[in-house]
Amino acid sequence: MPTPSAPSRLRLSLIAASAGLLTASPASHGATEGADPARTLSTVEVTAEGTARGGPPEVGARSRVTQEAEGLPSAVTTITQEDLGTLNIGRDMSGIFRRVPGVLANNIDQADTGNGFRMRGFATQGTHGADTAVYVDGVPQNIPSSQGGAGHGPVFLEWLTPDMIGRIDVIKGPISALYGDQNRAGAVGITTARGGANTPSSVGVTLESYGGKRTSLVLSNQFAAVESLLVADIYRNDGFRYASRTDRDNLFWKLSTQYGDGLYSLRVNHYRSDGKAAGYLLLPSLEAGLDPRSTQFNLPGFVDARRSSLVLNRTPVGGEAGWYGSVYAEDFERTRGIATSTTDHTVGSDDRRIFGGRLARNMTWGDSASLFVGADVRRDSGDALRQIYRNGAPTVNYVNNQNLSLLTYGVFAQAQYKPAAALKLLGGIRYDRFDYDIDNRKLPAASTTYNKGVATPKLGAVWSVAPRLDLFANVAQGFRSPAAEQISSSGATGPLGARGGVISQIAPSKVRSYDVGFTSSPATGWTLSGALYYTLNDDEIVLQPDGSYRSVGDTTRKGFELESRYAFNRQWSVYGSYGRILEAKVNNPAPNAGARLSVPSHQLKIGAEYATPLGAGRLRLNADGYLISDIPYYVGTPQTTERKMPVYTRYDLRATYDIRAVQLSLYGILQPHRYGTEIAYGTSAGLLLSPMPHAQVGASVRYFF
Repeated sequence: MPTPSAPSRLRLSLIAASAGLLTASPASHGATEGADPARTLSTVEVTAEGTARGGPPEVGARSRVTQEAEGLPSAVTTITQEDLGTLNIGRDMSGIFRRVPGVLANNIDQADTGNGFRMRGFATQGTHGADTAVYVDGVPQNIPSSQGGAGHGPVFLEWLTPDMIGRIDVIKGPISALYGDQNRAGAVGITTARGGANTPSSVGVTLESYGGKRTSLVLSNQFAAVESLLVADIYRNDGFRYASRTDRDNLFWKLSTQYGDGLYSLRVNHYRSDGKAAGYLLLPSLEAGLDPRSTQFNLPGFVDARRSSLVLNRTPVGGEAGWYGSVYAEDFERTRGIATSTTDHTVGSDDRRIFGGRLARNMTWGDSASLFVGADVRRDSGDALRQIYRNGAPTVNYVNNQNLSLLTYGVFAQAQYKPAAALKLLGGIRYDRFDYDIDNRKLPAASTTYNKGVATPKLGAVWSVAPRLDLFANVAQGFRSPAAEQISSSGATGPLGARGGVISQIAPSKVRSYDVGFTSSPATGWTLSGALYYTLNDDEIVLQPDGSYRSVGDTTRKGFELESRYAFNRQWSVYGSYGRILEAKVNNPAPNAGARLSVPSHQLKIGAEYATPLGAGRLRLNADGYLISDIPYYVGTPQTTERKMPVYTRYDLRATYDIRAVQLSLYGILQPHRYGTEIAYGTSAGLLLSPMPHAQVGASVRYFF
């Protein structure tokens, strides 16, 4: 893709030839002829070969000279606007990734604490999307050195709702040079929807279990040459656990217009959320009879967040060649309190101002070559701290307290060349530099500056062996910037003014990734794809008990993913995927620590859809199942006794009926395992987990106009 914000230009002919997850789309609501098929709810005519509104690239797509995601020599999954309408996303936006092979989408159920999605053995429990570079309309979403979230580089997508999204590309591995910081497990590019003929106007109401209520309004218009999309969303949820709730408001407005050879868009959005979180419970206590809806320490945590953004984008029209650009400004405020005893909270807070932009140009030479070059910059400044609260009031004790001025800038190039009709080569490189100024207000002696850079090359190839078989391979490097706490350590918890140290020789953490894979179409209506990967992390950083960081050297991750999709006919389609992590370990573990990382060895996803006319409308039924198992964790003192987390299964059912201008939906979520959970932590006392309800139901009605 030319930039993470570039609109999809996948031709309708490719879509019609696909063998995807869904075989028919719902009845059109307000879509008009000529709209981008990746951006509308319009009906796609179905042939005997089925359709692909989402899933891996079509056979032959990777061998085209294109900077779109489907042209990368890597495992790629595309999620379209129509796919989102068939998912039970609910409270946590991580649900948008539920069908992606090998990706864990965690429902954390702890108010708006961050989006728990992980892939390829990276971002172990609680890191909320870190180690995956996530961009929305070209704007990076990872927050470095976050204290109001969870660690370094978490992703907060709660400001988005499904109505705002036009397309999502999930790219496995660090193969794309267009993504920078945190691109170690891979990257996610999200493009927001456009107004006018691209999206219908609607109003909707949803009711869910445990006090879930959502009201949404979509106003899509065109004024002369300007497309307008306004989305307002109000969401309330009391939560499954006692003393838990989420109150969230989202507002989004995007204006788009064509001027000359460019498509320009201006987007403004505002998000606010506050809530309470019931925390985590010990598995031994639950097994002894503790109510799973209980609150940790009988003291709920809390979250309070505000986020406002202004984004200006430019992409070329009439082809991929031309200038791409983005400029953005963001105000990010987030506070999260985690209960640590019956009286104390550790309260993390971010108060940040973020500015940045990107300018790039794509040069093409017919269908045989392209060169995409550009530069980007990001300034992140403000406060990042964690403070001890007692009985709801702040104390003078801080875990850390820093004022940050983080400047990141880089240049990148990505080239594609076809020396033969069936062979395409890709080469890319990024150089990123970090100029940090850290004012350590807890430990003034540790205040410091930091100036280092990192280069990450990428190489790949695609070979279209036959009309129904593509092979691909790549070797690439990715990186993660150093966290402020790695550079300027705050040591043990203590009052302001305590002594500390500087660890500014820390280098950016790099990975080397190797992939081989294939996509095939063995028969009409059937696609089969897979990838085998090996990733070596050159410098894994771990947190020590005194609050400082140290390197444990290399870590390795090895695994494979397989996916199959089959469209029987116009009504029925099925899919299945299996992700297997063969190895995820610290090669040189810290003393009194286990070597295996807390990621699942097995991940299975299956699903089916049935779509048919019914009376005056159209009925669509979706069923999805998920299983994750064999997740190691460690207990004891020292914490070296290895155990396995309980198996987790989840079943999603959804029925949607479209009749004229009305859409009715009923859905359910079943999580039958008694102690199964998507998020848990190994501790010396046992496994801490977030209990899940066995069943949830919901219903919605939407009127299109």
